[in-house]
Amino acid sequence: MDTIKIEKKNTLMVAHRGVSGLEKENTLAAFVAAGNRSYYGVETDVHRTADGKYVVIHDSDTARVSPLHVEIEKSAYDTIRGVMLNDIDGTCGRTDLRVPSLEEYIKVCKRYGKYCILELKGAHADEDITNIIGIINEQDYLDHIIFISFSLQNLINLRKQLPDQPAQWLTGDWKEEYKSYLVDNNLDLDIWYGSLTEETYAWLRSLGKKVNVWTSPSLMRMLWGLPSSTKPSAVWVSLAVMVVPGVRPVMTARPSSPVV
Repeated sequence: MDTIKIEKKNTLMVAHRGVSGLEKENTLAAFVAAGNRSYYGVETDVHRTADGKYVVIHDSDTARVSPLHVEIEKSAYDTIRGVMLNDIDGTCGRTDLRVPSLEEYIKVCKRYGKYCILELKGAHADEDITNIIGIINEQDYLDHIIFISFSLQNLINLRKQLPDQPAQWLTGDWKEEYKSYLVDNNLDLDIWYGSLTEETYAWLRSLGKKVNVWTSPSLMRMLWGLPSSTKPSAVWVSLAVMVVPGVRPVMTARPSSPVV
């Protein structure tokens, strides 16, 4: 597979679900592929199983990524681990392509010195947050974890135990009432590019908040000078980048062609 040479400058690139253009998303193979490249971090999504274990997979079930439909929160860990995932060409036969545990993901990131961008999927109660922190602490890697979530309640629960841990609230829109969410819970922001105004950005930065934005492949082609003929699926499926002048960008990328 061809690689893409990008002048990253002060951009921090994060492999979204691992290098999921080269290996199946959210698998150990995709995480190791990211570890062997120049990414700042590796993003993934954590869910709780029916028997209180923690696995990393984007969706709430395995239907999109395997021949079987197994619901994560309603199934036991061993059942989920028994599912063989499809390879990137749609075939199913590689015995190594399984839903990883949270512990396995942390171990790979630690081995390669990558930051963990950990999205809390679904609803995580106080007990879940305690357990997730415990798994991370067993690997002595909490100082390399950035929590993110679309669920404000998940982040509120996180703050009860980790008041100063890097954490970002994900949102696609912006309302004035959101200001109190960030201030009251000591949260940074990860927002859809089109919803961030200069006024909102100035307010956030006046408080020292980190501001990340997620955006579209077409904008990234423009920013990095890639050919307009390049199809989005040949570069990124999903992206996030801070593009406000004077701010160091942080981008999550799901590249079909790995970055070198």
